[in-house]
Parts: sequence; C-alpha cells; structure tokens
Amino acid sequence: MASTLTLTHPLLAALRASKPAFGAWLTLPGFLAARTAAGASPHLSWVVIDCEHGATPLQPGAAEAVHAIAGLGPAAPSAIVRIPATGACADGSAGWQIKYALDAGAKGVLVPMVSTREQAAAVVAAARFPPEGVRGFGSPFTQQAWGAGVSADAYLAHANRAVLVLVQIETRAGVENLDDILAVDGLDGVFIGPYDLSLSFGFPAPAPDPHPEVDKIIERIRVAAHAKGKKWCAPAPPPPSHCPSDAHTDHEPRRFRVRSAVFCTSGTQAAARAKQGFDMVRSPRRILPPPSSMRRAAVADARARAQINVTSDSSAIKETIAHHLARAAGVAEPVPEEFGY
Repeated sequence: MASTLTLTHPLLAALRASKPAFGAWLTLPGFLAARTAAGASPHLSWVVIDCEHGATPLQPGAAEAVHAIAGLGPAAPSAIVRIPATGACADGSAGWQIKYALDAGAKGVLVPMVSTREQAAAVVAAARFPPEGVRGFGSPFTQQAWGAGVSADAYLAHANRAVLVLVQIETRAGVENLDDILAVDGLDGVFIGPYDLSLSFGFPAPAPDPHPEVDKIIERIRVAAHAKGKKWCAPAPPPPSHCPSDAHTDHEPRRFRVRSAVFCTSGTQAAARAKQGFDMVRSPRRILPPPSSMRRAAVADARARAQINVTSDSSAIKETIAHHLARAAGVAEPVPEEFGY
C-alpha cells in the first residue's frame, strides 16, 4: 500500500518503478515563475530549485517556490532544492540549510561538492528524523506541501523513506573517496557536476563535451554508483495498513538502488548519457536528437531507463524568444548555446 507522501512524489514513484521521469531546472526566483514552469507540461515529474547558482534565495525563496509548485495539486512535480552550502560545510553550516529546504516541504535535497564519507553521512543525518538522523521537526508548513489532508503525524511516519537525499560528486577528493561515499546508508543518489569536476582535475570546462579523461571519470562514477545500488537493492516488508500517530519510521522500500545523475548541456549529449546508463540526466536543451540519428530501439531504451532534466527555465525563455523573433524577422534561427544553463 503506497503512502500518501509517495502519491504526491512523482520522482520517487518513478525511481521505484524504474520508469522515465522528465525534469526541469529552475534558476529564476519568484512564486509565479516556479508555478508557471512546474505547470508547463503533464510530462514534468520533478524540478530542481537551484539556490546554489540560481537566483532563488534559500529563505524564503525556496519555501515560496516549493509551495507554489505544490499548489498545482497531487500531480505537481517533485520539488528538489539544491542548497548553496557545499559538502565542505556538511558538518557545520549545511545542516541548517538542509533543515530550511525540507521544512519548506521539499521532496528532496541536493548538496554540492561532497568529497568524503563523513560529509555524505552528515548530509544524510541532517535530512532524516531520529533514529536514522538528527533532523528536528517543528515547522507548521512542511506537511502542507505534501498534499491536502497530510497531517504532521503522517509526514513524520513516512518522511525518512520519502525524502530523497542526493549529493554532487564534482571534486578530486570526491572521486578518490567515491566508494566510501556510496557506502553511506540512506544516500539515494550521486549527481555529477562535470564543470567543477573538470576544473578539479585540471581540465577545461566542457565546451560542450568534457575532456576524454574527464569522461572516463564520469563513467567510473556511474559504474560505481550502480554497483553499490545493486548491493543495496533488497526487499523490504510491506508497509502497515495504517501508521500509529507516534510512528517516526515506516517499512516502505526505498533502496531501489543508488542513482547516478549527470549535468549535460545539449539534447544530443543528454541522449548519449541516458543510453550510457545514467538515471537522471540534466540538460538545458532538447533531450533526444532526430530519430534518424540513432536506432529507434536505442531511443526507446534510453527513455525507458532515464530520469531526464529536459530544460531550464532560463534556457527555455531565451530559446523560445529567439525562435519566435527569428521567424518574425524572417532570418535563420540562432544556434542554441552549448555552455552552461
């Protein structure tokens, strides 16, 4: 029996079912901007509210964006908040930022530049209620973002299994300590930042593709994450038909496997990453090239296995305006940028 929290968490439901989940990256602030982007398509399963490099402040901006998205109803995409603090702050200043993001009702948290097992463990602990972690509870707004009628007791009963915890591997130390990071219980996935990863190893930023040596590192991370995920994949007892009001944990299966995600800069690049086996692929351009560029079977396989970030709000705005103005002016459409967001 699925929990109410799962029913309002399309990304988690897709990961459990190994179904495709398309997402978007929000870099612009504002209630209406978040709601407009999140409601743009019925095919949108998740969005990242970027408080690191985007223009949305963590407080109160992330909370306003989360509730703007949740206000779309049960089918609203899962809101994931990327906090501004890096992994180096995980055992210090990052804890309160994770608390702010999850108190706002975010369905998950993404923490940049995690480089050690200790940092990853601190991130997980900050996102889990006792006895699995050290997260405190007290916000009157949290459960409101998880659906109408969700009580504080219900949220506490299911949150440790419903909230997704993702960390970014984008430093030399993070790669060197990869196996130890992946061994942290409660970590749901790793997200590869190819720009900082490239710079960390002394290579130029991708333009648009990473250096071949960086590509080897990216593949190593993907293989390691999937290997650890298979190890963690174990059946769990079915959830109870009801949860006691004082329950703080549940028995829902969450260890589907450790997910691997990567940042891309074009649809062609994203399609290649999906075919390669990444679970979440973030691309600010179109996701798949024309069908003639790859066999239909490969396209179907990529869509069946990938959770894909199709666009960012800023990219979509720029490309759409440029497209229509070019048509109005009767000139050739500009070539999409292949760098950054």
